[in-house]
Amino acid sequence: MAKVNTAPIKWAQRSDSLYITIALADVKDESINLADETLKFKGKSENKEYEVDIAFLKPVDAKGSTYKILPRSVQMHVMKKDKDEDEFWPRLLKDKALEKNQVKIDWDRYVDEDEEDGGFDTTALDGGMDMGGMGGMGGMGGMGGMDMASMMGGMGGGGMGGGGGMPGGMDMEALMKQMGDMKQNEGGMDEPDSDDDDDDDDLPELEES
Repeated sequence: MAKVNTAPIKWAQRSDSLYITIALADVKDESINLADETLKFKGKSENKEYEVDIAFLKPVDAKGSTYKILPRSVQMHVMKKDKDEDEFWPRLLKDKALEKNQVKIDWDRYVDEDEEDGGFDTTALDGGMDMGGMGGMGGMGGMGGMDMASMMGGMGGGGMGGGGGMPGGMDMEALMKQMGDMKQNEGGMDEPDSDDDDDDDDLPELEES
């Protein structure tokens, strides 16, 4: 059985969320399970098996969290459960010893609690997956590859432009001609009515008794 290695973790926080990075490149066959109190990860990097099995110091909101597999790491934006709590967590994990051996501070994203001026820059996670069990907003990327611009372009090219797409290849000129012919036929159908009126006029008047 292949040896399973412990994946290294970096983290930073804001008052409402955590930013967790599993520092492994080219991760394959990944399995990520975020619960309200734990994070479990398994995956392969450079043909080696890695895992993460940690318990958070405080509860998190799995449904509001996202992750993305990037070329050099796996990055996660994890929402804290208690968003009304303004204080920063003193550490990431319940287990102090495990944190000391496995977790490092992400100094690129670190801010001091007194200097917080906003949330994390999560542009790297655009198109990522929702960690609450749903298929993620990222999975809907453009409705199967079709964006609104191409949809509108397809509708325009489909034939409203110039009437080129009228049924049976009929163009607007032919359609107008057909409508004109129909009007002429309707006018011809009115003539017998006028003849009937004339016939009524020719009837002899009834003699009074």
